[in-house]
Amino acid sequence: MGTNMKSKLFDIIITVFTAVLVIICITPILHVASVSLSSNVAILSKKVYIWPVELNFEAYKNVLTDKSMIRSLFFTMGLTVLCAALSMLMTIMAAYPVTKKHLKGRNVFMIMVIITMYFNGGIIPEYLLVRNIGLYDKIWAMVLPSTLSAFNLILLKSFFSKLPESLMESAHLDGASHMTILIKIILPLSTPVLATLSLFYAVGRWNGFQDALLYIQNTRLYPIQLKLYQIVYNNQMSEIAQMEGTSTLIIPPESLKGACVMFATIPIILVYPWLQKYFVSGVTLGAIKG
Repeated sequence: MGTNMKSKLFDIIITVFTAVLVIICITPILHVASVSLSSNVAILSKKVYIWPVELNFEAYKNVLTDKSMIRSLFFTMGLTVLCAALSMLMTIMAAYPVTKKHLKGRNVFMIMVIITMYFNGGIIPEYLLVRNIGLYDKIWAMVLPSTLSAFNLILLKSFFSKLPESLMESAHLDGASHMTILIKIILPLSTPVLATLSLFYAVGRWNGFQDALLYIQNTRLYPIQLKLYQIVYNNQMSEIAQMEGTSTLIIPPESLKGACVMFATIPIILVYPWLQKYFVSGVTLGAIKG
């Protein structure tokens, strides 16, 4: 078998394998979307798979007319932008200094950062800390504890270390300060990794609900994922209560749960196409040199 034939066969295998993975990833999303657009009778009859049955938009109408859901959506958007921006600022300001060989104690600092990837205080100490410093039931309880990611810091530090040192030395000889070098030279050259890490932070915040569940009581500060969690949880409790004969509550339609899931998922999915061109290159370039 010639080299070209082997190469073509390998490409076919990779294409088929990738197509199978794509189908596996897309199928659950299509199923949830189909459930959200189908009648409750069809859903309970197990007739819905990846295509809607008895097309019905009532679930989306209920979601879009729920003021609390709309408020949570826009609040989560603002919270995500705030967290991503603040996290990137902290990550950049922490990663740049540790790339300088003349910085005393930088190895000790990096060891302390790496330790946090393996050990943490746990939920109870973190909860007590948030209460004691006055962040409980405030928006900052969902912002400050997760501001800096050790993994993202190491990734950005590796990318900065790969940039040509001669650029920084030339700028320094011309009288540029470290802040000028960072803003005018390093950051413009780091667009791929900055976009990638921003996406990491944004997705992490958008999908987060545990911190809000622990620290937030004010319903106006509920992120969209916590609202979704409450809908699903309350539905499960109602089902259990009805099975035990201790409740006569009406269980929300399955289509409503599907609509809520899609309502909370679609906005963050729409972000990926805009950052896709940076995503692979950002991760790869940042991982070349440690």
